Amino acid sequence: MRNFMELQFSAQSKNESFARVTVGAFVAQLDPTMDELTEIKTVVSEAVTNSIIHGYDNNPEGIVYISVTLENDIVQILIKDEGIGIDNIDEARQPLYTTKPELERSGMGFTIMENFMDDIKVVSNPLVGTTVHLTKLLSKSKALCN
Repeated sequence: MRNFMELQFSAQSKNESFARVTVGAFVAQLDPTMDELTEIKTVVSEAVTNSIIHGYDNNPEGIVYISVTLENDIVQILIKDEGIGIDNIDEARQPLYTTKPELERSGMGFTIMENFMDDIKVVSNPLVGTTVHLTKLLSKSKALCN
């Protein structure tokens, strides 16, 4: 059975934990493993932080949008901003790449998302914004596929 939720909030760093906990609570109804739930919450944190820090340059007037769809044991998460966008997505997805080295950011956000999720798609247009599509197949379904 399909279920979904949508969330939007001001692009403030203090809202990152709100997003993480809200998505985690919603996904919990599928009874994921603790590791799966931690991974999902971590990727939400990474994507939301990217939107706030890089997309909106910490401008609290920006809005971060999240939608989550649950269907069977598949979790689909969409995180979107209408910020400055990414000039070169391939470069941005390289480990240790950051546009804000002065903030001591590690540049591992996309790498973490790629390692914790089964699929990640990034769509971005300069001066229009960025949308990150994340998909995770929970282990119950993976076991059935093997």
